[in-house]
Amino acid sequence: MAHILVVDDDKDLCTLLKTVLERDGHQVSAHLRGNEVDQAACRWADCILLDVMMPGEDGFTLCRRIRNLADCPILFLTAKTEETDVLTGLGIGGDDYLTKPFRLAELRARVAAHLRRQQRTPHTRLRRGNLDFDLGEKAVYFQGKPLKLTRSEYTICEHLAMRPGQTFSKEQLYEAAFGYEGVADASAITEHIKNIRAKLRPLNESPIETVWGVGYKWKKE
Repeated sequence: MAHILVVDDDKDLCTLLKTVLERDGHQVSAHLRGNEVDQAACRWADCILLDVMMPGEDGFTLCRRIRNLADCPILFLTAKTEETDVLTGLGIGGDDYLTKPFRLAELRARVAAHLRRQQRTPHTRLRRGNLDFDLGEKAVYFQGKPLKLTRSEYTICEHLAMRPGQTFSKEQLYEAAFGYEGVADASAITEHIKNIRAKLRPLNESPIETVWGVGYKWKKE
């Protein structure tokens, strides 16, 4: 499942795209105005579909504003077919464009192709369920809001989340979090896991499972 952000002032088109892409298993957020798109809206997008001709902030202006915030493909949806317009869109950070009116089958194919390419390209984001990891910032977000994890709690979460379904002993997690030079007992991991779960519980998130007699694992989706 990918998170797709659609920005188009045509409400009916937004509804149609949302229906079609959600049918493909994606999570879709739609906005009718460019100025509605803030850092939280685009931070975790896996793909952005962006109309060019919108009142207020047009698609080109919006692309320039969010390009450094969105580590994902941006596809322009445009009725402007002149070569200069296409080159402008690609030159400011767009990855592709579709000329209106377009066939939904082609849109779905383009989106799927860019998502496959995105998965092959190393990037700094990781999604597990409703939790989003920024591996560069060393932070975890829930619905765009950062969780208040300590450095050790984050390291444990990242280590488990990057290897879902794999079980790690307390000693292995201790080594991952603190290294060989750590001075606390490995039983401290139990307390860290307890604290992590307490912080996730109000969000109805419980991704860390106890494997009795062995250790802990991040459950598979």
